[in-house]
Amino acid sequence: MAYDNKNYNESRNNESLYSKRIKAGKRRTYFFDVRSTRGNDYFITITESKKRFDDNGYDRHKMFLYKEDFNKFLNALTETVNYVKTDLMPDFDFDAFNHDQEAEGENMVADTEINSSIDDWKM
Repeated sequence: MAYDNKNYNESRNNESLYSKRIKAGKRRTYFFDVRSTRGNDYFITITESKKRFDDNGYDRHKMFLYKEDFNKFLNALTETVNYVKTDLMPDFDFDAFNHDQEAEGENMVADTEINSSIDDWKM
């Protein structure tokens, strides 16, 4: 007996409700997207898109982050980044790499908002 999927012909809403793009070097881009489920719940997808060296398309790696894991993920990410910044590379100027936002036409206010929101993550 074949399975009758009544939702097969319905177009599923795969559109992002919110999206943020981060260019990282010449070949890598990260996308942070908020999407909704069929049950009107929300989740985040984090996608790394890397241009292939043969210029024949992109390699994509996607991670799904669900609401019940938001705080755990954010705490672990913040703790890990802080460890690298304070324990492993305390003399490195990480702010020297903020120039990409200006090149994309974003102003310094965005940098300030991002840096202050990172401080808010620390729990």
